[in-house]
Amino acid sequence: MTNRSLAEWLSLLESRHPSEIELGLERVDIVWKRFQSTDSSTPFTSQIITVAGTNGKGSCIASMQAVLLAHGYSVGSFTSPHFLVYNERICLNGQPVDDACIVAAFELIESLRDDVSLTYFEFNTLAALIIFTQKAPQIALLEVGLGGRLDAANIIDADVAVLTSVDLDHQQWLGNTRAKIAKEKLGIARAGKPLIIGESNYPDNFAQLVESTKADALWIGQDFDYRAQNQQFAVNLCAADNQLISVDKIANQGLLAVNKTIALQALTSLGCSLDSEICQSALQNVPIVGRQQQAEYQSIPIILDVAHNPAAALKLAESLKDRPGKTIAVASVLEDKDWQSMVANLHSQIDYWFIAELAGISRAAKGQSLLKLLYNAGGQGMLCESVDSAFRSAVSKADETDTVLVFGSFHTVAKVLEFISMEVESE
Repeated sequence: MTNRSLAEWLSLLESRHPSEIELGLERVDIVWKRFQSTDSSTPFTSQIITVAGTNGKGSCIASMQAVLLAHGYSVGSFTSPHFLVYNERICLNGQPVDDACIVAAFELIESLRDDVSLTYFEFNTLAALIIFTQKAPQIALLEVGLGGRLDAANIIDADVAVLTSVDLDHQQWLGNTRAKIAKEKLGIARAGKPLIIGESNYPDNFAQLVESTKADALWIGQDFDYRAQNQQFAVNLCAADNQLISVDKIANQGLLAVNKTIALQALTSLGCSLDSEICQSALQNVPIVGRQQQAEYQSIPIILDVAHNPAAALKLAESLKDRPGKTIAVASVLEDKDWQSMVANLHSQIDYWFIAELAGISRAAKGQSLLKLLYNAGGQGMLCESVDSAFRSAVSKADETDTVLVFGSFHTVAKVLEFISMEVESE
């Protein structure tokens, strides 16, 4: 035992491994197998749903968790990244686990790894799996951090695999075409197990890629679907016996209807018996941080969204079309993001931009480069030295009929959430 606090552990993990991202299952699988052999009296018993996709993963998991808890299931969820505290990544029954629980898992991993070097995220994943083994929730929901095939979460065989969407992002790790990215993400599928396909705009050779997994694929728009009903929507789900299950009058607000639909199909494919009225109530207002999250600061409406690729930016633009007043953006991205396409997709909905530097983030894009691309697209804006200063400037420029939009990265949204939280605490 080292008696390190959680903060000390996280600081150590952030600095220890030479690469922030190093895809591959060999190292993490060695440590996982060591844990299983030393802790064989408590085998992993939870049913597993693993979720991959360019966008929509967090929304899908939040929807599944809400529905499961409303039906009385015990649930573990592993998501990333966090916004305010690390504990958000590992939840039991919707609540982040405490520091002591995580530290104990870290201590165990450290005792097992010997000379195996693990990244920060691999430590995260192993800690979540160890905690879920020990606490034994009925169902564990695992979000893939990057890709799928070589992501640490893929050391566990999913009972149901979910692919929410496929688009260009993280090309330096996953490939520079949608087909290559799809192949990596489909790596979470298992032969003979359900695979829920939420993507409807198929990349090249997608059907063959899905077929090669030998999973039992269910396709949105073919095997299950949703349809609008004014301010609500209804879904048709495919049960194990190919019988259709219908759930109607689901609130078409907050999280996208497509992600709620994918979530319901995944639970149905797992064998959960769902009650229509309970589903309606659970999905009425699913709370999820940073996904079109609405707040207010100094009487100014604020929208926080982690959109960080062109596809997500396009969805965000669609959601802004009917808002009154001006939209003033606070934005920054990581250097591997397609900022030019994001600006193109959002340009018509934003009146003025405050571009921020993400201080202390090694992969952060240079603010001056972001501003130059914005100007080249005909946008108006200015560069600020930090996210905090950009947010303060945006609020001072807005009135109560306007909207301040914060987007571009989990880091950007987290900085503003932290700023607002500190302001509230100081009042």
